[in-house]
Amino acid sequence: MPQTVDFDTVSTAGLESSPVAGALAGLRANEARYFKNKYDHVFTVEPAAEAQATVGWVHRILDEERGIVIASRPLEATEFQVENIRWAYVFYENGLSINVLYTLDDGGKRAVGFKLSDGMDVPEELSSFKFARQKSKLAGTIRGSYFVIKKEY
Repeated sequence: MPQTVDFDTVSTAGLESSPVAGALAGLRANEARYFKNKYDHVFTVEPAAEAQATVGWVHRILDEERGIVIASRPLEATEFQVENIRWAYVFYENGLSINVLYTLDDGGKRAVGFKLSDGMDVPEELSSFKFARQKSKLAGTIRGSYFVIKKEY
């Protein structure tokens, strides 16, 4: 059953096994606040075991586009459509968050974004990416990077 992410009261529920659970919960809450403010969308997540199709879709894009295989265990995931954009998020045990922005119109924006929770190291499989920093009241310092999707999924 999907769980609504509350960005007023940040909870580590579902993320307890992460060594950076508090920072990852803040990162997840930061995403929830963004979607509520920008699209009036309520951000929900479910355990990765119940969101196999979403996790599989994200992993397929990573593998086919860049040959990336994430070593960490996925904890939670979500997939939804806002306006004409399909979004998918996977939150990993090591503190990594991966999102896919996939515009359904031909020629629209399509990209994979990586966000690292405060306090985590850059995973080896993402060491070739440069990460920019941003401050968040909910998540501390977030480091982010992305790449553009070239194929159809």
